[in-house]
Amino acid sequence: MGVDKSERPTHTLWHAIWRLVRHRWHDAFGRSAIPAPALQRLGAQVAASELQHTGQIRIVAEAGLPWSYLRRHAKVRERALMLFSKHRVWDTEHNNGVLIYLLMPEHAFEIVADRGLARHVAPAVWQEMAAQMSAQFQQGHYEEGLAQAVGAVGALLAKHFPRTTDSPCTNELPDAPVVR
Repeated sequence: MGVDKSERPTHTLWHAIWRLVRHRWHDAFGRSAIPAPALQRLGAQVAASELQHTGQIRIVAEAGLPWSYLRRHAKVRERALMLFSKHRVWDTEHNNGVLIYLLMPEHAFEIVADRGLARHVAPAVWQEMAAQMSAQFQQGHYEEGLAQAVGAVGALLAKHFPRTTDSPCTNELPDAPVVR
């Protein structure tokens, strides 16, 4: 569940050109929008969160969509689902991995939860979470928005998949965010 501004039905030539320019500009300059110290803090927050539950959280932020997605007016959700698969978030022992995906040029994000967590969380909860984080991303406060997302997702995972004393402390996915 997330906020995807690309869902607007206006696929005019002007819209397509503007989207391409935004993505290529961000591709060239947007990778520095989340500096290395911020990425380290986010990775540490993911690691700390995962000590509270058996779920796995993965952050992926992109400075621009690949041309193949832009050309066919693909929705942000489609890209998030592909990255959910590519980064093997679906391949956790308890099927409780969560991808937090941010597409910087469009200030759009998606949270993709594997079936283990998704069956416990109503769509309205994801929508509320998305609404709360949207303001941060709209203002370009990527670290703050992502930190808020990690906190909210971590709380859901701790509620539904709490770590117990006999839970193995296995880190199935890297904690460091990926910026592409």
